[in-house]
Amino acid sequence: MGRIIAGLARERAIVVVLLTLALFRSPLSAMLPVSGAAGALPFLWLFAVMIWGASAVVHHAEALAERLGEPFGTLILTLSVVGIEAALIVAVMLSGDGQPTLARDTMFAVLMIVLNGLVGVALLLGALRFGEQSYNLSGAGAFLSVLVPLAVFSLVLPAYTSSSFTPTFTEFQSLFFLVVTLALYLVFLFIQVSRHRGFFIEPEEPPVEPRHAHYRTWGHVVLLLATLIPIVLLSKTLSTLVQGGIAAAGLPTALGGVIIATIVLAAEGMSAVRAALRNRLQRSVNLLLGAALSTIGMTVPAVLLIGMLTDRPVVLGLGPANQIILALSLLTAVQTFGARRTNVLHGSVHLVLFLAYVALIFAP
Repeated sequence: MGRIIAGLARERAIVVVLLTLALFRSPLSAMLPVSGAAGALPFLWLFAVMIWGASAVVHHAEALAERLGEPFGTLILTLSVVGIEAALIVAVMLSGDGQPTLARDTMFAVLMIVLNGLVGVALLLGALRFGEQSYNLSGAGAFLSVLVPLAVFSLVLPAYTSSSFTPTFTEFQSLFFLVVTLALYLVFLFIQVSRHRGFFIEPEEPPVEPRHAHYRTWGHVVLLLATLIPIVLLSKTLSTLVQGGIAAAGLPTALGGVIIATIVLAAEGMSAVRAALRNRLQRSVNLLLGAALSTIGMTVPAVLLIGMLTDRPVVLGLGPANQIILALSLLTAVQTFGARRTNVLHGSVHLVLFLAYVALIFAP
């Protein structure tokens, strides 16, 4: 009994997250205030619980990284976050809510937050502490060599194809790019975990002291998922509160997607920044570029397949302004990770691009 109590005390963040999910999915949620000053309380509670839960996810992800080594530790966290996020998008599509741009808007928001916001923060804080930081050039190059074509295929090309009058793919195009995207992503995963695993390891791997591992490997996997799944499910509840508040305040609706995507990515962002502050930039690269690539590699095949099976339109092509921001972001990422060391300037440029993206939300 004492061991159970001690375990619950150690994993109190998971307990609070699960209890919060149960509360907001129960009939008692109808009693929560939704308007006025008191209406902010459910939002603040959800926000605090999800960030606390994200810190627990980071703890278990770092324990797995210590046990399994790179890139397996970061890969488990990335696939967990992005996989659940893709599943939520598919669930919304199947629910009949009729949001043909949902996948596009989510993928674009994730790419901007990861490639510009989180990369910028990690590089800037790491450079302020260590001056310059090194990483494995081959690993970053492998990420970008797949990310750039898949991002253009998914978010730019549909706006220019002449077979469709809308920024969508035809059935043949959907099938082709579904297969191509999935095949290229699986090839990348193969070289990451097997053939060229050394590309994704620190150039000079420092010894890792096992500070986070309290359980067996499978125990940390279970606890990571037990925290992560409720957080992503709570993000849907939080989205409703955020969109209501944004509508009441007269703010752009796209801002809600950015806020939710930021919270969903909080675990990866926190882990990446902590790694950069420990001078382990390769782990940050694996997490952030891995999240960007996995978002497209897992979401695009899923939504195209659902669109074909249900005969629903899936709008993927971005507008002209967002295409320019995406192109600038990809070009800047190639430039940043084309040098062997990063510094304050690299982080600052990425943050400026993120601010430009946010500014265009308010003034398109």
